[in-house]
Amino acid sequence: MSSFTKISNGRERWSPYAYIGRHRHDRAYAALILSGSYEESGSRGRFRVSPGDILFHEAFDAHLDRFCRSGAQILNLLVEGFSPGMSIGHIADPDTVVRLAERNTEEAVAQLRVQLRPIERVYYEWQDVLAADLLEDPHLSLDGWAWNHDLAPATVSRGFRKVFGLTPAEFRLETRTHRALKMIAANEAPLASIAAMAGFADQAHMSRAIRLLTGATPGFWRRSNQFKTAALPCGPNHGHELCN
Repeated sequence: MSSFTKISNGRERWSPYAYIGRHRHDRAYAALILSGSYEESGSRGRFRVSPGDILFHEAFDAHLDRFCRSGAQILNLLVEGFSPGMSIGHIADPDTVVRLAERNTEEAVAQLRVQLRPIERVYYEWQDVLAADLLEDPHLSLDGWAWNHDLAPATVSRGFRKVFGLTPAEFRLETRTHRALKMIAANEAPLASIAAMAGFADQAHMSRAIRLLTGATPGFWRRSNQFKTAALPCGPNHGHELCN
């Protein structure tokens, strides 16, 4: 069963060159970068962020973080019910959001919505291309992808794990599981049909994966009104150069 890292509204400070290993949160939240810069590699892809950027995390997403020489200060805001339709965006006036968050987080999230603008996606290396392709196609053949990109399967596995903290096969399984969760919440299709559409061998395989990811069964999430009304941002869009 999964264990989750607690997340709450408020600021975080991270020291220069800090590293946070891969971890998972069970609540949707936004991370507004106030100062510094860092690289985050997770369930939605890899992002390199600086002041004014906002990373959106779905419930049950996982990621790791590598901070740059200036460290970073971040404002976290829980955003259930707020779905911007992107994984990263930018705002021009973070200070206003910070001031509002000190007295009312709902007002801060509303201001974030007003200012939010998308950021164009950038592929830094082949690992980013593979992550995007896996997010797009849960049935993707990893051996076929490696062949089409003139890479050995072992090289793909090692190189991807170095960036994301898990193998491409593990990333694909998590992608399938997130996709299945969304479909379970969105419609009343039979679970066996959802399993097939999401790329699982059968319903039992999907059920095990969902329980491992979330700590609960597909039936629980189908019955959960909270999950059905929760906002799950999707679609990675990001930019910026690698930090120094």
